[in-house]
Amino acid sequence: MDGSFVMIRSLIIVLTLSALSAASESWPRHTIDDSSRGADGVRLADVNGDGLLDFVTPWEEGGVVRVYLHPGKDRARQPWPRVTVGNVSSPEDAVFVDLDADGAIDVVSSCEGATKTMFVHWAPRSPDDYLREEKWKTEPIPATAGKQSWMFALPKQMNGDRQIDLVVSSKGADGSVGWLEVPADARDLNSWKYHRLIDAGWIMSLLEADMNGDSLGDILLSDRRGEARGIKWLEHSGDATAASGPEWPAHPIGGADHEVMFIDHADLGDDRESEVIAATHQGEILILKHHKDREWTATAIAAPFGSRRGKSVRAGDINLDGVVDLVHSTEPNPAPRRPGISWLEGPLMQGKEPAVHPISDLAGSKFDLLQLIDIDRDGDLDVITCEERENLGLIWYENPVR
Repeated sequence: MDGSFVMIRSLIIVLTLSALSAASESWPRHTIDDSSRGADGVRLADVNGDGLLDFVTPWEEGGVVRVYLHPGKDRARQPWPRVTVGNVSSPEDAVFVDLDADGAIDVVSSCEGATKTMFVHWAPRSPDDYLREEKWKTEPIPATAGKQSWMFALPKQMNGDRQIDLVVSSKGADGSVGWLEVPADARDLNSWKYHRLIDAGWIMSLLEADMNGDSLGDILLSDRRGEARGIKWLEHSGDATAASGPEWPAHPIGGADHEVMFIDHADLGDDRESEVIAATHQGEILILKHHKDREWTATAIAAPFGSRRGKSVRAGDINLDGVVDLVHSTEPNPAPRRPGISWLEGPLMQGKEPAVHPISDLAGSKFDLLQLIDIDRDGDLDVITCEERENLGLIWYENPVR
């Protein structure tokens, strides 16, 4: 028998046994909703003022956008109260934002596929009607209709007029990052204006972050495909400049030699300087650090359990030891099965591979954007995500630390 075949077979056996062993240490999984198809990301906000974060999720194959109200810690392990706020085709992202400043939190969805349109789902003004589907109203945003494969939106005040705007992004032909200027009367959708900022291949992340310490909210992004792929930030040059023209200078950070997926930023080295962290499709997690006297530098650490197709990464203190850890999710990987969600134990800036711990078992293969919050109010961070290939749906994993 060929020696290389024996070596590969032995490696597969080792990885399989390792994955099975890890899966036995996984966290409890709780289902918020698995009644539609293709749950594709979760965004957070307290929409009813009860001090608990609520969720919104688009279901790409199911063609629905749903809001979920946190039921309180005693009922958090059961399916949550929900409402379908709109029916649209190929929704890729949905985000909370009170566009018309009436106190009712609306939802904006971004659709790709043949739809290529963004939609506003207007919330009913009465809090008593929030979970009544017939009280929601869905309208397309004309400036986006049929224009691009819309992927992600970031509510952000862009031009100093005190009106919340939307930073928006897309993929594929004519892909871009730009922003939608929302007029004083937000419900006058025909008056919304689109401003293109940069060309793009396939935008994964849009985050607001002060990247240069001037107290202005810059835009941090990851672009996974195309000639300009990588991680970069767009500089906020002041409200006057933003209002008068399209210029937001782009500054590259790194990752151009990787397929960068969802990113996060956090102080991993306890030096009051935030690093940028990226999941990639190259079997590595990238950590990018800025140096005052030179450009950004990149450090790579191995993705957990030999995973090749990372999807998302989040920073947080998982084991409550005062040190920042990372949580990592994956898309489908070649055999053998392995946990799709894991956490890497800090410290992470000491030049050695961190200890890896499973969060999910072997169920599920295509996980998405991660969120870390204390769902059950026991003092530790739980993990919220979606799984869309095996239809686990919108789920959360309960941190067993407490």
